[in-house]
Amino acid sequence: MASITSSGIGSGLDISALVTQLVAAERAPADERLTKADAKLTSELSAVSRLKGALSTFETMLGALKLPGTYDSRTAKSGDEQAFTASATSAAAPGRYDVEVVQLATAARLGSQLFAEGPDSVVGSGTLTIGVGSKSFSIEIGEGANSLAQVRDAINNSPDNAGVRAMLIRDNSGGSYLVLSGGATGADNAITVSAAGADAGLDAFVQALNDFDAEKDVAAGDAIVRISGYEIRSASNTVSGAVDGVTLTLKKATVGTTNALSIERDDAGITGRVQSFIDAYNALVTQVKALGAYDSATKTAGPLLGDSMLRGIETQLRRLVTEPVAGATGNYRSLSSLGISMNLDGTLGLDSKRLDAALTADPGALSRVFASDSGVAVRLDAFLDQKLSSTSELAARNTSLSKRVEDLAKQREALDARMQIVEARYMRQFTAMDTLLGQLQSTSSYLTQQLDSLSNLNSYNRK
Repeated sequence: MASITSSGIGSGLDISALVTQLVAAERAPADERLTKADAKLTSELSAVSRLKGALSTFETMLGALKLPGTYDSRTAKSGDEQAFTASATSAAAPGRYDVEVVQLATAARLGSQLFAEGPDSVVGSGTLTIGVGSKSFSIEIGEGANSLAQVRDAINNSPDNAGVRAMLIRDNSGGSYLVLSGGATGADNAITVSAAGADAGLDAFVQALNDFDAEKDVAAGDAIVRISGYEIRSASNTVSGAVDGVTLTLKKATVGTTNALSIERDDAGITGRVQSFIDAYNALVTQVKALGAYDSATKTAGPLLGDSMLRGIETQLRRLVTEPVAGATGNYRSLSSLGISMNLDGTLGLDSKRLDAALTADPGALSRVFASDSGVAVRLDAFLDQKLSSTSELAARNTSLSKRVEDLAKQREALDARMQIVEARYMRQFTAMDTLLGQLQSTSSYLTQQLDSLSNLNSYNRK
């Protein structure tokens, strides 16, 4: 707020300080009211935001828990992870298999003859065509651009390159070989080389690349693995589909040696997901309670103490996790039947032994209780989705609080404007008073001087 400054000339008073104090005294009640209201609204708005964040975090965690496959997860164990590793989905059936890695998948590699002059050696001229499986591309090798290094660059930079990389390897004599390497494994990705309109140099180059050298070259080959005696081939070292829901990653050939592959239900992982659900629910409940709590020792209240919306959410959460699952049959129809019980403070606890017993007695129990059409995770997710929607009570509360914060800001602006007017009025009044005092003091001085003159004149006449 702009200020008007003035010092009292006639009165000697500090008018600016006096006006400031008067304005501050007049402003104080409204300012205090606005400050308290702003603090309360800010605290409540922050609390609603924290509540929304806690609900959203819990809903995100429910994403996997509402899927039936979450409770049918499998674990795959390799008897020798240096030979192969394995992973399994819920589609895999528990069982044991013998696995022999006969051959790893390979990418093709072909090498040329030695060029004694190294990268600057002249290869020849003509059209060079390189094939990778069913794809091929051609490059023109002309005079002045036909050195070994230039041929390498032309292959690598071709926009039609079908997945082959050319490189140079030097030997101790200073000569160089050109080596072609395929980018994809599998027998269908063999590299072929041919030439058209070639001179003798290019023909010799092509012939050397096509002459397979077992010591240097590598043929494109499929991976071969025997699973319980059945031969499976794969273009890559990842084998999927041979066993439903199981993926093998081949690491090393073990010809003549089999290693066990075990597929089991992932009880530890399932229990861990149940515990994650409990931890996430307890974190949400703890946040809800903190927002509506009252600390008698410090006499401080949570920002949403007594709030009906908060109480409603807390009540509905408690009901949703304790009610039996509609339509479920058998011994396992609720969380408590699985060993998940509610504590006195509203949080959940887990009896691991009861959960293990339920998994053993009825492997589908968790899926029914959590992920059936009316399962706990499904109905919690539906409840949270409604609470977090743009038309929910929570969204309406947030909008209302934000609007009230904006209104307070406008009230403060209006108060500032009114106080400027008050300050200006006080300044005019005190300035006028000060001017009048100055005039009165001037008149008083004049009269005093006149009276002193008359007194002196009378004294003189007596003499």
